[in-house]
Amino acid sequence: MKILKLRFKNLNSLASEWEIDFTDPEFTDSGIFAITGPTGVGKTTLLDAICLSLYGQTPRLGRITVSQNDVMSKNYGDCFSEVVFETRKGIYRSHWYQQRARKSPQGKLQGVKWEVAKVDTGEILAAKIKDCEMLIEELSGMNFARFTRSMMLAQGDFAAFLKSSANERAPILEQITGTAIYSDISRKVHERNSIEKKKLDDINIQLEGLELLSDDEVKELRAEKNELQKVQSAVQKRLDELTTQKNKFIQLEAGRVERSKLDDVFKLYESKKKEAEEKLKVLEKAEKTLHLNGSNSELQTM
Repeated sequence: MKILKLRFKNLNSLASEWEIDFTDPEFTDSGIFAITGPTGVGKTTLLDAICLSLYGQTPRLGRITVSQNDVMSKNYGDCFSEVVFETRKGIYRSHWYQQRARKSPQGKLQGVKWEVAKVDTGEILAAKIKDCEMLIEELSGMNFARFTRSMMLAQGDFAAFLKSSANERAPILEQITGTAIYSDISRKVHERNSIEKKKLDDINIQLEGLELLSDDEVKELRAEKNELQKVQSAVQKRLDELTTQKNKFIQLEAGRVERSKLDDVFKLYESKKKEAEEKLKVLEKAEKTLHLNGSNSELQTM
């Protein structure tokens, strides 16, 4: 989360309306800046205003309610705090407001009004206290306790942060620096290491259950392997011979079938030839008859 602008009114000793634009070059050009001044001038009020607009409470006074509001400037009838902040999800405005009845300094405190909206569209995303609290935590990734221990340490709380345990500081520092991803990677690496170590242990257990062969047993197995290879070679040779014989048999069988077909054709040819010879004899007799008829006709003409 990055605070871009702060605007507030009638908070603590800073009466009337105030505004700070943290995007101004005077803040951004140097990369770092400090807010300094004597005690009581309102430095902590700036922290209160930011916390108030984001979480509806301050580190010093706790939650502001209809029964008690010690953050409102004395002799004034209303107050508000508003921040514009940026997260990875976008830029948002959170506006917190409370007044007394008729805005009179002696009036009864009224209910808190709070809304969170998108800056670019003006769309109001939440307008109820509970909804605003949940949305701010979702957008920033921090609740009030984590926010005040990391980004907005009140006076005297920095030492408490440094003295807190590593488990308490780690998630806060990860949130500030954006290094949570490295913790996820480290956790996944640890899980993967545990899985692979278990696999290795299982393999070692299996290896421990195996008995190593003696030199004589190794020689015996190698001799048996050689014999089996010889048998395999002889079997393969015999298989090749049978395959060759099979191919020859197939060729011979094909030749027999072809010869049977040729025999049938030859028989048919012989039958046709015999029929043709008989017809040829008939034709020869017919030609002789025609020749004799021609000679007879000539004799009759004479």
